[in-house]
Amino acid sequence: MSVEHTGKTAGAAGPPAVAVGSRRTRIAFAGLLCGAVFTSFSPIFVRLSELGPTATAFHRLLLALPVLWLWRVLEGKESSRAQRPRNIRDLALLGLAGFLFAGDLALFHWSIHLTAVANATLLVNTYALLVMVGSALIFGERFTRGFLAGSLIAVGGIGLLVSESLSFSLANVAGDALGLGAALFYAAYLLCVVRLRARFSVNTILIWSGAIGTTVLGVVALATGESLIAASVTGWAVLVALALVSQVAGQGLIAYALAHLRAGLSSVNLLIQPALSATWAWIILSEPLSPVQTLGIAVTLGGVMVARLGSRSTAS
Repeated sequence: MSVEHTGKTAGAAGPPAVAVGSRRTRIAFAGLLCGAVFTSFSPIFVRLSELGPTATAFHRLLLALPVLWLWRVLEGKESSRAQRPRNIRDLALLGLAGFLFAGDLALFHWSIHLTAVANATLLVNTYALLVMVGSALIFGERFTRGFLAGSLIAVGGIGLLVSESLSFSLANVAGDALGLGAALFYAAYLLCVVRLRARFSVNTILIWSGAIGTTVLGVVALATGESLIAASVTGWAVLVALALVSQVAGQGLIAYALAHLRAGLSSVNLLIQPALSATWAWIILSEPLSPVQTLGIAVTLGGVMVARLGSRSTAS
């Protein structure tokens, strides 16, 4: 996984305007898709965890930190020194990324408890549309009709994927609101990472934001009475796998890609996550897929492909 410093290429406003067909962009796109694959295992690990949802998220960040520090040591002292935050503004932005990611995890997990899982899944994945709006306003990103059409198709596919379990009612209002809140937090996190990648390596972003996120989630888990200690070796193995696969590998590759791809394009491609998660649940947890869910997966993947093809003529 590359950890190169990108300050000269990305600039302060966001990722560089690289041609979609360039070699670096193809590598970044492959990294983004691999990151989506790794993070799509998160719901499976959360389902298998012996701990509560917030405590599980806490360990996702905490257990990733030693691996990230080892990564920092292997980079060498000079590289590590160059990646340190230099002022209060740097610290504030890194801390904000950690707070936003922790907020996304906490709100989404609580949303699952207070509303239907399908509702939470559909609502949190509206983050892609929020990122598109944010990237247009902040970075001046523009989108073609083909890209917008593909984006809407992909979101519609997720709607099909969860349609059989959707249950909108007054009793679910709080949980639904938290699902939308999680989408807002994750969208803001991705936009924050785009800005951070103009100055810092993947490793630096994950360490600093992970430390802040761990603190926030630890406080929330204790305040809600969740235990932080797994009862078995299997329980700890699930937590370690969550940290290594979903956090270090998954979020690391996504952060790498965000230095080289436009934010809106990246967010839409990440919509393959719920489709993949449903597939893993079918394979690993023996949760059957109905014909409508299967159609939803196909439509989501098709929409992402249409958006990808449409992005080839997207102006920066």
